This record gives sequence, structure tokens and C-alpha cells, in this order.
Amino acid sequence: MSGEPRLRILVVGASGELGRAIVAELGPRSEIVTAGSKSGAIRIDIADPASIVAGLAAAGPLDAVVCAAGSVNFPPLEAIAPAPLAQSPYGLGLANKLMGQVNLALAARDVLRDGGSITLIAGVLADAPIVAGSSASMVNGALESFVMAAAIEMPRAIRINAVSPTVFAESMGAYGPFFRGFDPVPVARAARAFSRSVEGKQTGQVYRIV
Repeated sequence: MSGEPRLRILVVGASGELGRAIVAELGPRSEIVTAGSKSGAIRIDIADPASIVAGLAAAGPLDAVVCAAGSVNFPPLEAIAPAPLAQSPYGLGLANKLMGQVNLALAARDVLRDGGSITLIAGVLADAPIVAGSSASMVNGALESFVMAAAIEMPRAIRINAVSPTVFAESMGAYGPFFRGFDPVPVARAARAFSRSVEGKQTGQVYRIV
């Protein structure tokens, strides 16, 4: 809305397909600080808690932290045997997309301005499983539950939400065989949900983009 101050927003994973769309969506109204493990104004590897803390310190004062980063494996269940976390195919998703975003949220909680917001990325596989997608389903479901629980304990009126999109139309060339029968959405539509989270007032929400 006109007359409102420009928010200062850190976008983690800004160079990816979703991240670029988020920057394009929020950029005209906000000051964007880009971050990523290999590119961006700030280097943040969400799998490394020390990198998260250092990156947030380097970013300076922030009104919002948005995450469009996170990796998981897609092994078929028959290929997964009981194993310690470090040796399990599930380990990547749990350490990176899940705990990486949880740690990002915890670190952001301590540095955001009063009334700031955190927006994480989950995904449709929390609700609509596919073959070889058990890791992604587990991680996305855990992220949704974390957001709902964390929202009731966030200090200083800080809000936290998640965006849970289905497969992107722009990604169907690579992922189409895994998502037969799914209706893809334009990545720009998912990006608009981040505006709803950052610029709205809700907390503890999962915005499902299907």
C-alpha cells in the first residue's frame, strides 16, 4: 500500500527458480538482500548453523527472512535401509531442508526487528505423496508442523509461516515424470504467497499453492 515504509527482506536461495520469482515479486516494494550458498550479496549455507548466524549478522537490520532453499534426496523406499542419520538417504533432507530452515528461523527470531516475519518453503508432497518421495514428504510435513508450533512462541510479535507449492510449470521438463496427474502452477503464483506472508499479518499458516 502506498505510503508504507519499504521492508528490508533477506531472501535465502535467491538465485534459484523460486528465489528469482520471489525477488521479482517483492522487489518493487521492498529492499531485497539476496543470499545463497554460492551466490548472492550474502553467503548462507542453511546446512551450516555457523554460516546462518554469520550471514544474518552481515545482512544488517531486517524486517523479514524468506527461504527458498533446501535439498532432499528422492530414493525409492526399497533402496532405503536402516542406517545412522549420516549414512541414510534421508539425512540430506533432514539436515538441509528441515533443520537448515529450522535453524534459519531460530537465528532470524533473534535478529529480526519487532513485528518481523519468517517464511519457509515446504511443498505439496506433505499431502500428496509420490513414488520415491518419502524423504520430501517427511521433511515437508515436519516443516509445516514446526511453523504452526513455533508461531505460538515467537517473541516480539514476530510471525512465521510456510509456503507449500505444488510442482512448478517451469520445472515440468525435469520433474514431469514424477508428477503425473498433478496440475503445475506458475512459479510466480507461488511467489505471490510469499508477499501474503511477508506483507500480511497472519502467523502459523501454511499457504498451499495447488
